[in-house]
Amino acid sequence: MMTPMKALQITKVHESQLITLDRPEPGPNEVLIKVMASGICGTDIHILEGGFVADYPVIPGHEFAGIVEQVGTAVSRIQTGDHVAVEPNIACDNCSYCLNNQQNFCENWQAIGVTLPGGMAEYVVAPEKAVFPIGDLEFEEGAFVEPLSCVLHGVQKARLRLADHVVIMGAGPIGNLLFQTVKVRGARSVTVVEPDPARADFAKEAGADQICSSLDDLPGEAFEVVIDATGVIPVMMRTPEFARKGGTILLFGVPPKTKVEFEAFTLFIKGLTILTSFTSVRNSIQAIELLKNRHINVKRLVSHRLPLAEFEQGVNLIKNKRENVKKILIIPSYS
Repeated sequence: MMTPMKALQITKVHESQLITLDRPEPGPNEVLIKVMASGICGTDIHILEGGFVADYPVIPGHEFAGIVEQVGTAVSRIQTGDHVAVEPNIACDNCSYCLNNQQNFCENWQAIGVTLPGGMAEYVVAPEKAVFPIGDLEFEEGAFVEPLSCVLHGVQKARLRLADHVVIMGAGPIGNLLFQTVKVRGARSVTVVEPDPARADFAKEAGADQICSSLDDLPGEAFEVVIDATGVIPVMMRTPEFARKGGTILLFGVPPKTKVEFEAFTLFIKGLTILTSFTSVRNSIQAIELLKNRHINVKRLVSHRLPLAEFEQGVNLIKNKRENVKKILIIPSYS
């Protein structure tokens, strides 16, 4: 007899519901995880609103941590009872991209919470190769392993050098992880641009060297690395103004499907490098170690904890920036 469980399912664009379904059984190379905390991400919002490709109906949630409930017959590295986080992007490890260590561009890409059932549920299955023990990290910290992995991948691509001056547009949860990471990587100073007073104050308390409430307050051509964490087109378009000659621009925030215009001559005469960053490439172990060693602190980033049934309320809080919202976690055990 199958065991029932509850899950939050996005049935189609702009529609979600709490459902009851059979608890999944792990295959030979899979692990069954009891989800203890699952973060609402911008990608979840894009899926709900139709701005990101997903296989509807889908159970969202790709930033989560939990306890291993059961392991498949061929699983050897993970054990029942382990506290784990998950790398949601599942690569085939056999296509031309995977063989070139570009698993994030896998031709047969699958993703837990996007094309496969995700962590907005009481239980979820994941391949053993995507599951990583988190030791004594709290589950709420473990839910940050995936976004921190993405941040690490982006910062690595930005080729940050010791003593670089860095500016980051946006002080939401991702912006916060970004400025903590570039500080760990040796940036001389980190300036954060954030118009929301509560988020700006929080960024200052968390270690940002300087806070600006507007792009108009930033000095021009002052930064070796310019990072956009907003995905807002008008903000992205102004990034070249603030980069020093020979500087790097990292467009990290997820933008809408629209064009971004830059003045070509400015990019040419300043010798700027413009980069984007999509998901991560095997950064989970590094992320876990940074969290364990408290080089990256995420505990104060959690502002709300909600049950599965209040997923859309959480989305609205994020979109409207209400109640000093930072990171919202869904806790499936909450009724």
